[in-house]
Amino acid sequence: MKYCSNCGAVVEQKIPAGDNRHRYVCGHCHTVHYENPCIIAGCLPVYQDQVLLCKRAIEPRYGLWTLPAGFMENGESTEQAALRETLEEANAVVKIRSLYTLTSILHVDQVQMIYLADLPTPEFSISEESLEVRLFTEADIPWDQLAFPTIRNALQFYFSDRKTGHFPLRHLALSQGPQGELCCELGTHQ
Repeated sequence: MKYCSNCGAVVEQKIPAGDNRHRYVCGHCHTVHYENPCIIAGCLPVYQDQVLLCKRAIEPRYGLWTLPAGFMENGESTEQAALRETLEEANAVVKIRSLYTLTSILHVDQVQMIYLADLPTPEFSISEESLEVRLFTEADIPWDQLAFPTIRNALQFYFSDRKTGHFPLRHLALSQGPQGELCCELGTHQ
């Protein structure tokens, strides 16, 4: 950030009075500009023994498979965002069961919320954001062609939890290590 969105003056990074972090602060009008994580919401749609995946038609990770998910918009709940993204990316209408994975992606300042959802009928299709939309059994998942580690985590948790029929909320924190590798801390909430 270079300029204040309030008055257009140049901003500087400093720790404002009463704060403990560097923020962008306008030297003219003294507005403090907070930058907070973006929220990604999506669904893990399930139809019988299969899950619905979308092949990305947009960057990042064009041509790789993912769950339908995207950035939350102002004025919507996380559930509404997940339902909207599923409709936008897969032309699928689902029924949300529960929040399933909550991942803090520290190195890119994002929080991803994936809801476990039922796909009542196998009705779905491609969209501007998806090259292909398909149902996969566990054996058919293209594990080496998944777009993001968070999607791999959600799918692995689902297939493991499906064996017991118990789907606890999984909370993870992903960060990037010194060699660029992803490091994961896992918590499970009953």
